[in-house]
Amino acid sequence: MSRLIRFERTGGPEVLQWVEADLAPPAPGEAQLRHHAVGLNYIDTYHRSGLYPVPLPSGIGLEAAGVVEAVGEGVTDLRPGDRVAYAGGPLGAYAERRNIPADRLVRLPDALSFEQGASMMLQGLTAQYLLRRTYRVQPGDTILIHAAAGGVGLIVCQWAKALGATVIGTVGSDEKAALARQYGCDHTIVYTRESVSGRVRELTGGEGVAVVYDSIGQDTFMDSLACLRPLGMMVTFGNASGPVAPFDPGLLGKMGSLFLTRPSLFAYSARRDDLLAMAEDLFAVVLSGQVRLSINQRFPLQDAATAHRELEARRTTGSTVLVP
Repeated sequence: MSRLIRFERTGGPEVLQWVEADLAPPAPGEAQLRHHAVGLNYIDTYHRSGLYPVPLPSGIGLEAAGVVEAVGEGVTDLRPGDRVAYAGGPLGAYAERRNIPADRLVRLPDALSFEQGASMMLQGLTAQYLLRRTYRVQPGDTILIHAAAGGVGLIVCQWAKALGATVIGTVGSDEKAALARQYGCDHTIVYTRESVSGRVRELTGGEGVAVVYDSIGQDTFMDSLACLRPLGMMVTFGNASGPVAPFDPGLLGKMGSLFLTRPSLFAYSARRDDLLAMAEDLFAVVLSGQVRLSINQRFPLQDAATAHRELEARRTTGSTVLVP
């Protein structure tokens, strides 16, 4: 048996249920894990609310760290007792124990705790592909990251700074601005009282930024485009305020032949060799001290609904872990 969070209908945090379920032995190609820490991510709220539809009833969660308890037939590169972490489907990380395809797991370095592993994989691998693959940040670039005090934001601020970029970040309060600056953000914009594009133009001498990393979506999309220099890249990688409305792509030409992309971690890490290379890159910057992880909230796993409420109310900073 394993206790886990499941939902049978979409809706608010109240649909999340703490239940018991049988756990079968791992199938061929699978590993069975006992989770020590589970990551909370905004995409979890999209699955729960129905913004990203999934077959129901469903488990929830995409990120965790723990210990391998058993492996299925054909799994040769993992063994019971291995410390591992993962970020990606299938859904079901909000559980004490689970089975998962073994090729989605990466070994967690001994120097990293389970909580660090569970807090860094999805957000850290997202930061990796944003900064090193979607738009490869170069020394001297000026970038804009929305939600700079969030989990992805704090990692991006530090990593981009280590790459030699000037980092501008948007935040919702002075407290979050102070936190973002502690983690490498050069300039903070409190979006509740300042024009983001106006302030970006002021900070860049009218030029604009090379790239905008936007996880907010609907509320920020058009203003984000207005922050870009000619030939700049708009990276929309989340929908915290709702999905972006349809628009005329001719606008990209009028605003300076801008590039627009909507990447996902699951596409970038679909091949195992890419996943391993991305994880190696992430672990290296964390172990070197260039990126510090900020785990600012912890909740018991059975209190996942409370964690979702705090996340959606924007009362969290950095990373949040759920503890089985």
